[in-house]
Amino acid sequence: MARGRKHGGATDEGSWGKLIRDIVVILLLVLGIHSCVAKPFYIPSDSMMPALLNGDRLIVSKYPYGWSYSSVSFHLAPKIAGRLFGKLPARGDIVVLEHPDSRIDYIKRVIGLPGDTIELKGGALIINGKPVKRAVQPMLSIPVDLNTPGDSSLQGFVTRGADGKPVLEVPIVRETLPGGATFDTIDLGQYQSDDYGPVTVPADHLFLMGDNRDGSADSRVPTANKGLGGPVPFDAIAGRAEIISFSTDGSARWYNPVSWFNALRAGRAGTNLRPEHDKSDR
Repeated sequence: MARGRKHGGATDEGSWGKLIRDIVVILLLVLGIHSCVAKPFYIPSDSMMPALLNGDRLIVSKYPYGWSYSSVSFHLAPKIAGRLFGKLPARGDIVVLEHPDSRIDYIKRVIGLPGDTIELKGGALIINGKPVKRAVQPMLSIPVDLNTPGDSSLQGFVTRGADGKPVLEVPIVRETLPGGATFDTIDLGQYQSDDYGPVTVPADHLFLMGDNRDGSADSRVPTANKGLGGPVPFDAIAGRAEIISFSTDGSARWYNPVSWFNALRAGRAGTNLRPEHDKSDR
């Protein structure tokens, strides 16, 4: 009997060891995929509206720009200078980055590349001394839900639609960057960050801005105000936003599985986040 118990104990110990080993392998695989291939990302604010809404879930690819310390998920890697197989983003790409100081994840659009001179006058963007093409679009109406608008300056643009329900109506300006990348921005009028620069982007740095120009803590905004404090080191870029996987309106409750489906926003899943290109501006 004693021999049987000893044999049984050894078997139990072996089973536990195998279980722990399998868990470690799974965790390493998840970390590897997160860090080298792609990871999910949640939009927690209105700073990238209208392209991205508070409550969107994205897929962010890790490999288009090569890998650096910021590629490693969960901020586990020390901040070591350098990038493996580095390739600069294109103007207009939406990128996820680590804030250079706080290491909190941000998401912004690439506006300026190394050597570019960036300036804003009255909210109009100027790159290398040439005003960026701007085209005023019709007002954009977005249904108001628990996630939109978030706690931001957009609260003042909530009104009532024809059906009496609250909607967010915002003024849209379409910009076309050098190279042809074109996308919509929100221009709420005169704000402090509408006049900036000129600033020349240093080597191995990028100038980043949010599409909600008057509600984005980006390269124009000091770090004391949670901004990026100027051009951002290329090494801080973690990946490129590729596609919206799904989006929720904020009404889901973890204890109610039915609410998970009811909270889904129609028409958001599958949205490609790569910018369109105006061939006439290439």
